[in-house]
Amino acid sequence: MQAPTIYRFFEDKDALLDAVAEHVFATYVSGKTLVEDSGDPVADLRAGWDTHIGFGLANAALFGLLTDPSRGVRSPAAAAGLEVLRARVHRVAAIGRLRVPEKRAVELIHAAGTGAVLTLLSTPPEHRDRDLADAMYEAVMRSILTDVPTLPADSTTAVAVAFRAVAPKLTMLTGAERALLSEWLDRTGDGPTTPGASAGPD
Repeated sequence: MQAPTIYRFFEDKDALLDAVAEHVFATYVSGKTLVEDSGDPVADLRAGWDTHIGFGLANAALFGLLTDPSRGVRSPAAAAGLEVLRARVHRVAAIGRLRVPEKRAVELIHAAGTGAVLTLLSTPPEHRDRDLADAMYEAVMRSILTDVPTLPADSTTAVAVAFRAVAPKLTMLTGAERALLSEWLDRTGDGPTTPGASAGPD
């Protein structure tokens, strides 16, 4: 197919590149959604991180295009990829392993993953330190995960985050009650309350 024919379908070269990038990334994301859960949400989160880093390093030009803020285009495939990450983080929250709200965890992992890939890509291949991505992952996990695989008795935030993850499934409550419960739990997960603060007048 010659250039004049191609440009009948695409406005210009940039539009063509966007379409190619979108197709490749959409194929990658659809493959991620087909991967079966291992039964260990934390291990699945790590596997997803490793896959993301590997994809970015193997597709440098594509990754740079999709993460370029100057494009001003929201990639549907990138949005779908974020949904995969949200689902994985949600499963971690449901077993009581998150010490921060799900939204914060997703944002931290996404920012760290993108930053790790771009940093490695900016370094000549022969000088890249792949341990950098591992160190970044471990640093993020230390900030968002509880230390033990079960709910600690003194971790009210972890309990609140875990309960928030299952609150929408409490069908014995009305929609309004579930919404109110979720609002309370969101408020609890946003941060510790002031020590000694009173819940109301004595």
